[in-house]
Amino acid sequence: LQTRLQAGQGYGNTLNCVLTVYRNESVAGFFKGMSFPLASIAVYSSVVFGVFSNTQRLLSQLRHGDPSRAPGLIDVALASMVAGFVSVGIGTPVELVKIRLQMQTQPYIKANIKLKPTVPDSPAYRGPIHCFRTVLQKEGIAGIYRGAGAMLLRDVPGYCFYFIPYTFFCGWIAPDGSISPNPSSIWLAGGIAGVISWGIATPMDVVKSRLQADGVYLNKYKGTLDCILQSYQNEGLKVFFRGITVNTVRGFPVSSAMFLGYELSLKAMKRDQTETNP
Repeated sequence: LQTRLQAGQGYGNTLNCVLTVYRNESVAGFFKGMSFPLASIAVYSSVVFGVFSNTQRLLSQLRHGDPSRAPGLIDVALASMVAGFVSVGIGTPVELVKIRLQMQTQPYIKANIKLKPTVPDSPAYRGPIHCFRTVLQKEGIAGIYRGAGAMLLRDVPGYCFYFIPYTFFCGWIAPDGSISPNPSSIWLAGGIAGVISWGIATPMDVVKSRLQADGVYLNKYKGTLDCILQSYQNEGLKVFFRGITVNTVRGFPVSSAMFLGYELSLKAMKRDQTETNP
């Protein structure tokens, strides 16, 4: 729904998008392009959280001489920025394949925005591997990383507003006297952080989605700035908030589960290390 709302044609709102997708493509339409993200999400999340944690420890070591010391706000912000930067290298090709598969059956406009949208006769891609290979052959590495600039502008501040609120709310919600937050505190803090992060990241998420969807049949945008200017000139400021409801509603459960899994995994590994090396 997020991609259709941000880069598609003819969807008035979220409900209209849901009904249109279901009417035209049935339930299967809601799961298009998901195999590639599902196959790579474990690696992506491991890298992002691993880079964030290790950068925090490195900064604590460099600044305070103790890697186990609780990080300050500056440490969390710097670690978040590094994690956001690294995430682009892995996430851009995955996002591109997902968006191309989701958008290839959408109507497209041949010459100018006033013409009636045309539905393609057949999909351009047969699946994620075919999509990746086709883009690589036709557009090269630059094509695979199309939208990387917009994703960088989305993820660097986005992860700052992901990890910093989580750290703050986790400490604020945690019961007094507790050494580490309990699962309910982690779940709630993670959900709030996800809502805040996606709310702030949505404008650049719209730009990234449009850049990556562009190129399935036509090339409308020359780059990030051109996409921003064309989108604003044609649809006004509101275009940059398309899909914000879907993003924020989705952000709470996804981020809650992500942080909960991360924290519980860390606790389990630390417990195993303690039992192995008493």
